[in-house]
Amino acid sequence: MNRPPAGVIALALFFGFGTAMSLLAALALLLPTSAFHNVWRLNPQAHAGLTAWGPWAVALMLTVGAACCSAAVGLWRGARWGRAVAVTILAVNMLSDASNAFVRGELRTLIGVPIASALIAYILLNRRVRDYFDRTR
Repeated sequence: MNRPPAGVIALALFFGFGTAMSLLAALALLLPTSAFHNVWRLNPQAHAGLTAWGPWAVALMLTVGAACCSAAVGLWRGARWGRAVAVTILAVNMLSDASNAFVRGELRTLIGVPIASALIAYILLNRRVRDYFDRTR
């Protein structure tokens, strides 16, 4: 088994962190009177936006958590589907950042566009990364 490139390890850890944060947000939404609720002090706008969705917000956070977990596991294992999941998540995030900037006027979200673009380019174009995912098992 080949060792993953350092950038793939970093991305897997990044998606692992995304998993943990999504699940924490879901718990904070499910248990509004618990200590988990204090997490919303970090981003009160996100809390307001998610609570407006009602129970669908929990489903959304669980879906995001499952997607991030899948990407982390797939990247770590060097599975082609893991790379596809990671690229899809990054592309959806990039599109949502761009749409938030233009539709809602939140120009600060545009910072996510070049970051996501760079990560997608790394996953798809870097020779060591391609070799890692193209190897036969």
